[in-house]
Amino acid sequence: MTPRETDPAGWGAALGAFIATEAGGRRARLENWRRLVGGAIRENWAVTVTIAGGPLDGTHELVLRTDAPSTIAESRPLGHEFALLKAAHGAGVAVPEPFWHGPDASVIGKPFYLMGRLSGVALGNRIVRDGANEALAERLAAELAKIHAITPPRRDLDFLEPPRDGPALDAVARYRAHLDGEPEPHPALEWGLRWLETQAPAAGEIVLAHRDFRTGNYLVDGGRLSGIVDWEFAGWSDPMEDIGWFCARCWRFGAPGREAGGIARRETFYRAYETASGRAIDRETVPYWEAMAHVRWAIIGLQQTGRHRSGNEPSLELALIGRRMAELEHEILGLTGVA
Repeated sequence: MTPRETDPAGWGAALGAFIATEAGGRRARLENWRRLVGGAIRENWAVTVTIAGGPLDGTHELVLRTDAPSTIAESRPLGHEFALLKAAHGAGVAVPEPFWHGPDASVIGKPFYLMGRLSGVALGNRIVRDGANEALAERLAAELAKIHAITPPRRDLDFLEPPRDGPALDAVARYRAHLDGEPEPHPALEWGLRWLETQAPAAGEIVLAHRDFRTGNYLVDGGRLSGIVDWEFAGWSDPMEDIGWFCARCWRFGAPGREAGGIARRETFYRAYETASGRAIDRETVPYWEAMAHVRWAIIGLQQTGRHRSGNEPSLELALIGRRMAELEHEILGLTGVA
């Protein structure tokens, strides 16, 4: 979709009034709407906002983020995601600046929030295609350390559920419940869940985990990090969950030898994280969380495909996610010592 002067859904007038009030200005004009690619669970619209008067007088390049027509159980409500983004921004994490949250349907017919627009690309295939980028991996490790410095309790994040039986066993129970709701059997995933249950590490340190920290969920401009996006899965967990997710084979985008997100050596990422966080990476536990990553991504994939199959959101992109199931199941069997 190319930029255009009129907004796609007639949101401009209502949003302009909302922004003017929130920003303490006289009026706000929105133009140059453009639907951004990516974001299978949310819709993202780039828009230019010009505010007249008040402390934010001037022109701002923003992103309007709303829910897609359907969602999945793993995804948090939009208001929770906005609060997580604010917490990360307050901790100095490289994220889009959070501006305003419309919590209900009174402005554009559904909840939304507005954040600053960052430069760069997020498409995993394009980032990995540019080759190894050790400096980018080191910067990402330092940003992850900042995220993990956020720990409970936090009044601004009181909607996050504390682990009951530990992050690993809680995850197994949650994914098993999702899998039980699927119309077809998936024995490889059942096996993976049972293995994860019997091999679960003891509960330890609890931090804020992004829980989707991977290539494809950060922006790169000129080989450098612009910011980390997509906070709808974040929650209290073991810090090793994010390490395992970032290094999981399913997120290397065709560069399996570069084990850290398809962009660098694993040890480069590990060392940078340990230096920035002061926390030792448990190298024996990370493979467990990589197995968990593949099980989790497989179950999310089933949920995403279900959105298409339900008829509520026909989408070739969602349908094709289901085609990756055999690849994920094969990796699960290998990681759990079967294949």
